[in-house]
Amino acid sequence: MHHSLNHVRLAGLAVTVGSTTKDFIAEGLKLGRPAAQLERVARTIGLQQRQVTTPGVTALDLCENATRRLLAAMDLDPASLDAIIFVTQTPDHSQPSNATILHGRLGLSTSAAAFDISLGCSGWVYGLHQAALLCAHAGRVLLCAGDTLSCLTHPEDHAVHPLFGDAGSATILEKTGTPAPWHFCLGTDGTRASAIQVPVGGARQPAGSAPLPVIKDADGNSRRADQLCMDGAEVFNFSLREVPPAVKVVMQMAQWTPQDADALILHQANRFLVTSLGQKCGFPADKVPADLVAKYGNQSSASVPAALIQAYGPALAERRLKIVGCGFGVGLSWGAFAAELGPCVTVPIEPYSP
Repeated sequence: MHHSLNHVRLAGLAVTVGSTTKDFIAEGLKLGRPAAQLERVARTIGLQQRQVTTPGVTALDLCENATRRLLAAMDLDPASLDAIIFVTQTPDHSQPSNATILHGRLGLSTSAAAFDISLGCSGWVYGLHQAALLCAHAGRVLLCAGDTLSCLTHPEDHAVHPLFGDAGSATILEKTGTPAPWHFCLGTDGTRASAIQVPVGGARQPAGSAPLPVIKDADGNSRRADQLCMDGAEVFNFSLREVPPAVKVVMQMAQWTPQDADALILHQANRFLVTSLGQKCGFPADKVPADLVAKYGNQSSASVPAALIQAYGPALAERRLKIVGCGFGVGLSWGAFAAELGPCVTVPIEPYSP
């Protein structure tokens, strides 16, 4: 789906990460993995450390923290929010939605809409599109996006466990009288949905009361059926296949070249994939931030706003930037956008503190 929206602006961004630091090599050594292998992987895909939550802290808590810090920085009353969209694959409950719980915690008006979107790494762009649509009828919309995927991985799943950090983002969009088109390209390939999945725990295969057995696959990775399973090769090939055309579409809609754009912000899956995609999209390396994963890990739907803050926070606070972005992952799904963003409030990334 290709679509352009007008009369909306990005007003503010904030991201909160997990409070516990995990070191990639130290974790691997504790599990008996060879040091040389760990160092090679660290160099190749940029894994150094990640920030994860402590037990009992959820994506809802992280996003609430980011929201409160953003509202304070913008000097906004929560009552001024007309809607909340919450993007997550790790909600507190199957019912009610995270958005409605956050609505109550913030004390919003009963006339404010609140709903969840079940998406992962493409989710912030999908949420951005939905929030921009709502701004046609609402003055101010809060978009929260985040996950705590570390709670869905097994410590001895070497292919998945070391990748994911925990983070929650808060984004505020506002209606504006100034025409400033935002261009979107959203896509899905549901035939490959099983490439990233948690098989057990939903209505199709409910989790029982007894603990599930730990199963070791052919590559020596251990996991339970209620934990995250990912076909890394399939996801890598999907990303190389779908992301560059989506980026090309939104740039054509905006009539930009890589020279015109200030940055290409990609989902921070790993450094190798981000740099490879940047090259395929025709962007110079200095316009494609790729080092976020080394500090925080793969932050799922919070990674694009986190990369914006980390690499361009001060610049976005001062002036308009031509930003191209793309999130891609579970579904399999992808979402790209091209928009002029800024000036806006950007709150520095901070670890969660209750």
